[in-house]
Amino acid sequence: MAKNLVIVESPAKAKTIKKFLGANYIIEASMGHVRDLPKSQMGIDIENEFEPKYITIRGKGELLANLRKQVKKASKIYLATDPDREGEAISWHLLHSLKLDEKNTYRITFNEITKNAIQSSIKNAREIDMDLVDAQQARRSLDRIVGYNISPILWKKVKKGLSAGRVQSVALKLINDREEEINSFIPQEYWTLDAILKDKATKDSFKTRFYGKEKKKIDLGSIEEVEKILKEIESGDWKVEDIKEKDRLKNPPFPYITSTLQQDASRKLNFTTAKTMRIAQQLYEGVEIKGKGTLGLITYLRTDSTRISDEAHQQAVAYIEENFGKNMCNHKNTVIKSKKKVQDAHEAIRPTYIDINPDEIKDLLTKDQYKIYKLIWTRFLASRMMPAKYSVKSLVISINGYVFKASLSMLIFEGYMKLYKNEDTEGKEVQELEENQHIGNISMKSELKRIEIEKIQHFTQAPPRYTEASLVKTLEENGVGRPSTYAPIITTLLARNYISKEKKQIFVTELGEIVSGLLESYFSEIVDVKFTANMETKLDAVELGEIEWKNILKEFYPGFSKMLEKAEKEMEKIVIKDEVSDVLCDLCGKNMVIKIGKFGKFLACPGFPDCKNAKPILEKLEDVKCPKCGSDVIVRKTKKGRRYYGCENTENCDFMVWNKPSSISCPKCGTYMLEKGKNLACMNEKCNNVITK
Repeated sequence: MAKNLVIVESPAKAKTIKKFLGANYIIEASMGHVRDLPKSQMGIDIENEFEPKYITIRGKGELLANLRKQVKKASKIYLATDPDREGEAISWHLLHSLKLDEKNTYRITFNEITKNAIQSSIKNAREIDMDLVDAQQARRSLDRIVGYNISPILWKKVKKGLSAGRVQSVALKLINDREEEINSFIPQEYWTLDAILKDKATKDSFKTRFYGKEKKKIDLGSIEEVEKILKEIESGDWKVEDIKEKDRLKNPPFPYITSTLQQDASRKLNFTTAKTMRIAQQLYEGVEIKGKGTLGLITYLRTDSTRISDEAHQQAVAYIEENFGKNMCNHKNTVIKSKKKVQDAHEAIRPTYIDINPDEIKDLLTKDQYKIYKLIWTRFLASRMMPAKYSVKSLVISINGYVFKASLSMLIFEGYMKLYKNEDTEGKEVQELEENQHIGNISMKSELKRIEIEKIQHFTQAPPRYTEASLVKTLEENGVGRPSTYAPIITTLLARNYISKEKKQIFVTELGEIVSGLLESYFSEIVDVKFTANMETKLDAVELGEIEWKNILKEFYPGFSKMLEKAEKEMEKIVIKDEVSDVLCDLCGKNMVIKIGKFGKFLACPGFPDCKNAKPILEKLEDVKCPKCGSDVIVRKTKKGRRYYGCENTENCDFMVWNKPSSISCPKCGTYMLEKGKNLACMNEKCNNVITK
């Protein structure tokens, strides 16, 4: 009896699905795309209606041969790639590469890898959605046309090996613009004026802040303004003019979408966007859970929608009732309404099994998997809970016509904060204005006495540099890119050395600054945020079947080709000099220069090709010396890329540790301390002293 063949992208996904489908199904993995545009050429025939030229990806021949054998044995073929444009395109390429008969070939999609979802998808199998495929073809073709035409110009005019991606270039411009904004920023002086007052009856003291005069707010910009006010309130009565008390609700956060998951993982876990997506993909495709087999723990990870299915919502509500009480449940399934239908194709990111508490399976997951799963599980559960409720008391106090204000926010019902306060940075609001806790007893009749006046000078701060989290947020807000593109954008910019990262902050490099400047001068439309966002809207329209995909290319190319002509003629050649180091070449004695290769920066002799000496750049730890011989401690990497710390004097010293050594010595035994998460641990096993940072 012939069996049914199901083709997915990865072996992990295949393993998870197999347990739900039984013996009549064979599950195979395509290992991602099997066809693509050629790397050696643009692969878009502009003269022939922008027809793409697809070829089999190198190394996929044996895999396709095996799939063809399975196809011959199968009665039905189900293409079960991811439920988005990219997944639809992979299925379409498989259809053509395997020469599948469309009569017995079906497309199935599921937002979560559970028994119900898989079986339901087979019952609702459909044809391949060519609108989705065409939207992916349009994006891929646009990116090829831009990248394969601009990059060679940059090779000629700036440096060989450079590239200019369509969406990456917009992100680079945003980063470069922020750097220019910071460099041109001029701090502005301003002052705050705080009065510490005491209630004569209760002896309670509290702080109030200067607001203005009568109902008009006054910003204090100089010491002269401050001194003038101080003189006018030196004497007089402090009176309570108004007291307002009201309850305020703080709504729980919506469940994660791709961008908010990336932002939180960056802020709270210090994960890169690429790492976050890699770990989330593992959780989606399946993790081995003792006693339950391989389970997909979260729903699909690339989504713009906060929508949650009614079934999942009801399961969460039941869990909350049982574990937190009925008064904690929000029975209303709330969602942010999306203006774009295409963005509501999937649910938000949520756990597939709400009863699998992350802490109960912590030992079965890697540390990173546990951290991401806990973020998603906690956020989803909190989103189904009641708002937190605060009692807010506000005071308006006057003296000689001037107004000071004070307020107190008291948490009176935890709601979702019972679960989320330790996860949410906004949970600090529970302690909001705690210094004013004594104003609870203040009434209109209270007699007040001034204890002290505090005048503090401040200066406005330049806008902060982007972090991965804030860059993703900005890209999303401006409609640049889509959930699947945020991580690759940042990864590509780092790989090209257009940007660098230091303590989460993103800096534009000299090379990035030059490339961004040239692109803005000669391809201003390409790097324009509004133009790029509009292009995303057009791609969405292709997905909805409203626009024919090649029409986008036909509309785009004529103007783009004129920009190319102008750049070829007018762009001047720029020479970027290598940064000279203080390290002397061992072979010829010249100062070595810093170059950038496939694996990052390295030192090379400027005498190349006569002298081919090169060596890695060693990162030394400040204020840390080798405990065995006193030499410098440097950061090294294993062949697999894992960081470790070892003595610079490798010929005579074997000191090596995996954790970063601290400059702080152990107060008990004087040995080095090692950084282990948020703690410092003594490296002397006999001591085992631990200090919390």
